[in-house]
Amino acid sequence: MADQAEILVVGAGPTGLVLALSLARQGVPCRVVSRAEGPGTASRAMIVHARTLELYRALGIGDAVSAAGIPARSVFLREAGDEVLRLDLADLGTALSPYPYILAFPQDDHERLLVAALRDAGVAVEWRTELVGLAQDGEGITATLRRDGHEEVARCRWLCGCDGARSAVRHALGIGFPGGDYDQRFFVADVALTGESAGERITACLGARELCLVLPVRRTGQHRLIGLIPGDVPQDAPIAFEAVRGHAEALAGVTVEALHWFSTYRVHHRVAERFQQGRAFLLGDAGHIHSPAGGQGMNTGIGDAVNLGWKLAQVARGRAPATLLDSYAAERLAFARTLVGTTDRMFRAMVEPGLSGRVLRTVLVPHLLPAALGFRAARRAFFRALSQLRISYRDGPLAGGAAGEVHGGDRLPWVRHVAGDNFEPLAALDWQLHVYGTPAPALREAAEARGLALLAFPWDPAAAAAGLAEDAAYLVRPDGYVGLAMAQQDPAVLAAWLDRHGLAGPTAGRPGAGDDGPGRAPVHAPCR
Repeated sequence: MADQAEILVVGAGPTGLVLALSLARQGVPCRVVSRAEGPGTASRAMIVHARTLELYRALGIGDAVSAAGIPARSVFLREAGDEVLRLDLADLGTALSPYPYILAFPQDDHERLLVAALRDAGVAVEWRTELVGLAQDGEGITATLRRDGHEEVARCRWLCGCDGARSAVRHALGIGFPGGDYDQRFFVADVALTGESAGERITACLGARELCLVLPVRRTGQHRLIGLIPGDVPQDAPIAFEAVRGHAEALAGVTVEALHWFSTYRVHHRVAERFQQGRAFLLGDAGHIHSPAGGQGMNTGIGDAVNLGWKLAQVARGRAPATLLDSYAAERLAFARTLVGTTDRMFRAMVEPGLSGRVLRTVLVPHLLPAALGFRAARRAFFRALSQLRISYRDGPLAGGAAGEVHGGDRLPWVRHVAGDNFEPLAALDWQLHVYGTPAPALREAAEARGLALLAFPWDPAAAAAGLAEDAAYLVRPDGYVGLAMAQQDPAVLAAWLDRHGLAGPTAGRPGAGDDGPGRAPVHAPCR
């Protein structure tokens, strides 16, 4: 039997790699295994949203990922071959995020970058290694792994299933995966093209019985076409690209010069019955699969990884009790169900072949949507929803209080200052207190006693516009969400909240398990 690892991560797609990187950045050893031969070789998931890039920035790879992909700063809508709407994403998101765009970054390149970052952090993925069985007891999990025909029995304290829609972890745990399949069939093609929809932009193309998306794939000029196979093409027979070429070219206003890759697929929507069973967790496609509406699937899996990563790290280091891990499922399962339900309704409406679907594609979206998005508030709301900036855990077990427009459970609003921004300190991957104004001496003393970094930012129009309150205090989680928002800087309220959750103090969690003790985080002077 192999020595016990703290955490065994099964699966090395983006979700598993980000989880392992998060743990490594927080000093928690883990082991990563994957039945794959190596990083993916197909572009597959393409879209990286602003919230994911923000989370990546805290992990130290935000700029590298952004530089490797293609920032699409405009979204165009075409109907029946004519352009009807253009959205400038920079206009929508500049005040909301340091990444006011949609990043086009092929999954194979994405995975190779994550594997390299993880290797630099001291963790190598064990390829061609599959999970074939697991059993739990009070102290941990016994996992049976197979590689090249040889089996190994490994022990770990926690096991994380990041192994995709056909998850061996989910099957071994006996967790149901209810949902369904869509009737429509889709195509995906990587092509070289010329025409109106070429370039560093995203174009959505609608027709009475057609739907197509065009986006840049690689800096070589390659583009991705994703579309609904037209009704006049046999749905169950093998389909060649020539069967859909004419429809795609007419909708998008392009000419395909060369075909690099083509495939067809069906879309599913499912959510696991549970995300946690004892010491085992499900993340990413192992726990939820979505329609392609909005490019949310991979980004949601990465969000799972960051959410669970900091909680596992806090518990493993003796900084929090094991009950903190229960909040993973409480927060992420609720979000996954809401997201799958929302994207399912949106997707069904957009691909419905009947009259209602045709009216939506040819009347409501191309004519009413541009009018609605003529209002700045509507454009900003659209960007927040699409980019996952709107994700909130207000109803979760770790949310408390409100100050200004910010509630406990909300993402910390991004505020840019002359000398930087308030997201820079999030790279500490630890609890911290933010005050936008002047911290009271009593709050400074309370923060120092609990080993919390206290950061003071100037109160200015940018902070007010972000919805923060002057001189309020915000206890920020290691993942950049607000745990507790206090309109008044009350040390007693802070202490009671921390004690209730067993967090951020020398007595938190399991003593002696890597806790750096009181005073581990400095109290910072005000940021200027």
